[in-house]
Amino acid sequence: MYPDLKGRTAIVTGAGKKTGIGYAIAAKLAACGANIVVADLGRAQPDQSQVSTATSEQMQDIEKQIADDFKVRCRALSVDVTDSGSISQMVASVVREFGGIEILCNNAGASFGVPSDVENYDEAAWVKTIDVNLNGVFRVSKAVIPEMRQAGGGCIVNIASRAGKVPPLFNSAYAAAKAGVIMLTKTMAKELAGAGIRVNAICPGQIMTDIEKWRFELEAQFFNTTAEQRQKEMCATIPLGRIGEPAEVADLAAFLASGASSYITGQAMNITGGQLMEL
Repeated sequence: MYPDLKGRTAIVTGAGKKTGIGYAIAAKLAACGANIVVADLGRAQPDQSQVSTATSEQMQDIEKQIADDFKVRCRALSVDVTDSGSISQMVASVVREFGGIEILCNNAGASFGVPSDVENYDEAAWVKTIDVNLNGVFRVSKAVIPEMRQAGGGCIVNIASRAGKVPPLFNSAYAAAKAGVIMLTKTMAKELAGAGIRVNAICPGQIMTDIEKWRFELEAQFFNTTAEQRQKEMCATIPLGRIGEPAEVADLAAFLASGASSYITGQAMNITGGQLMEL
């Protein structure tokens, strides 16, 4: 637990489903006493991948559960990270209700048009993937940074990916977007250090979310095997021998949002069970 997070206001995008990393981060920050804004699309996308987005009903359920379980203030707000107007409305609502914003976790993400190699990648799907995963981080950060300046500082935690460092097959748009998030993180960290705003990225490897389960099912079809066998084969490439849990990513996010990491900024931290090791 990080007691210095008590009473701070945190926005977590892409937090509308209990099976996801965003929800785990929201719950962990709430357990530390932070007030939470659960921000998600709240409606289905006509061109979404096979993994569905959060519904408004799911978001309202999470709002109530976090408030009841952790005795903090929690609000579920609909936001489209591809729409600057939607983001501005969300930020204005948060400031009106909570008075300021000290923590931002840019977690919202999605893949479109996969699996596909580059030469056959649908251009609209490529653009949409970049827009959600990279431009969305830029837009939300741009809207929140002035509020952090007003608050005298803050912390931004961007959820990137191992895919932003090690290229995956048939998912090039997502990989390119996450690599962009890592560099955007470093650039913002340099620009904002003087304002007392720290910016770091987390690069998860295999984490047991709906997207990960969908990936195993997709690969099972491609390799004519089972999802269970694909998961077993993946675990064999991970030194710790297992798939990670969203709560483990949330533990790192809370650390990076807290004063316990006060001398850390501009980093892209791996949480991969040893699958990716760097100097």
